[in-house]
Amino acid sequence: MKYAVLKFGGTSVASPELRERVAEKIIATKNEGYLPVVVVSAIGREGDPYATDTLIQLAKQTYRDLPKREMDILMSCGEIISGVVMTATLLAKGHPAVFLTGAQAGIITDRQYSEARILKVQPQSVTKFAQEGHIVVVAGFQGVTEDGDITTLGRGGSDTTAAALGVALNAAYVDIYTDVEGVMTADPRIVAEARTLDIITYDEICHLAHEGAKVVHPRAVEIAMQKGVPLRIRSTFTDAPGTLVTTAGEVYKGAIDITKDRVVTGIAYTPGIAQFKVSVGSDPEGVKQQRRMFRALALAGISIDFINVLSNVVLFTVKDEMAEKTAKVLENTGFKPEVITGCAKVSAVGAGMSGVPGVIADIVEALTKDDIQVLQCNDSHTTVWVLVKREEMEKAVRALHRQFKLDQ
Repeated sequence: MKYAVLKFGGTSVASPELRERVAEKIIATKNEGYLPVVVVSAIGREGDPYATDTLIQLAKQTYRDLPKREMDILMSCGEIISGVVMTATLLAKGHPAVFLTGAQAGIITDRQYSEARILKVQPQSVTKFAQEGHIVVVAGFQGVTEDGDITTLGRGGSDTTAAALGVALNAAYVDIYTDVEGVMTADPRIVAEARTLDIITYDEICHLAHEGAKVVHPRAVEIAMQKGVPLRIRSTFTDAPGTLVTTAGEVYKGAIDITKDRVVTGIAYTPGIAQFKVSVGSDPEGVKQQRRMFRALALAGISIDFINVLSNVVLFTVKDEMAEKTAKVLENTGFKPEVITGCAKVSAVGAGMSGVPGVIADIVEALTKDDIQVLQCNDSHTTVWVLVKREEMEKAVRALHRQFKLDQ
C-alpha cells in the first residue's frame, strides 16, 4: 500500500466541527486504500489559546529575550496539543490512530533554532505504526537535533514537514490543506477575476511562494521536487480538487491548444520594500567600490535583493525595517545613497516565458498605460520583477493580471 501525506493548517483544526471535517477527509483517504500520514499545525492563529504566536507572547510577558533554544521548546507545544487532539478525534470515530512528535517521527535537523533545516528523515516509527493499521498523526513545524534538542522549522514549517515525510515515505502524493481552494492567478482580495489553477509546475509555485504568495512554503516545494512527489494544494472547507503541483512535463503533456503553453501563470507581490541607489566610480575603481559596499553590507548582516549593477550606479532593495541600518552602513563606508522607502515588488511568474521575446515590453506597456511608475525591473527565465510605489502595488497587480489574460 502506498502512503499519502495530508497536512492541515491551523485554521483547519481550530474547532471541533472543523476537526470532524478533517477526520472525514483522512478516513476517506484511508478508504481509498492509502496509508494516511497526517501532519498538523498548531490550533488557530494569534489570540487563540494554543496558537504559536500566543505561546510566544506568553513567554515575552515574563522575559522578552528568551534564548532561541528555549523558545523552540515552547513553540513546539502548539503542534503537540493539536496533534493529540486530532488523534483523539480519529479514535473517537473508531479508527486506530497514534500521535508522534517531530522527534519521534524521525525529523532530524541542524541546530539553527527557530529556522532549522531538515538534515534527514528516519521514518521507521511512522512506517511501523502505519503498517500495523494506525493512522499516524505527526506534529508539523518541529524536529530534533542529532543530540536531542528540540528545534522548529520557521514559518510555514509544517508544509516542510509534510513534504519531507512524503519524500522519505515515497508517498503517492502530499496534500496541503488550507483555507483556499488552490493556487490562484493572483490574490483574490486584489483581483476579483483571479481564478484557481488546475495545475502548476514546481518551479512556478516555488517562485510565486518566494515572491509573496503564501499558499505553500517554498522549502516544501523544493523538497517535493527533489523526488518528484506530486503536491496538491486543497481546501479543507470544500471538496474542490485544488491545484496539482508537478513537473513541467506533466503540466504540458498532451497539450494541443497552444493557449495551454501559458507565458505567465500568476502575479505575486511583496510590500514593505526600500530601494537604494548608490553611485560608484567607473571601472576599475567602480568594481573596487562595489566590492567594498557589498562586503560592508554582508558583514552587517543585511540581506539585499533585486540587484541591478549599471556602469556607475548600483540599485538594490532591502526590507523597509532594514532601511535605516542599511543607510548608516553605507554612509559609514563612504557612500551617499538615495533611498525610497514604501515600495513594493510585483512579480509575474511563468515557466512559459523562458525564451519568449517581448514579455518585459508587455509588462512595461501595461503599467505605463495605468500611469504606474516602474522604479526598477529585472528578470530570470521564469520571473519578471518590477518595483513600484506601495500605493500603486494593487493597481499594478490588476494591470498585469489583465495584460496576460489570467482570468481566462
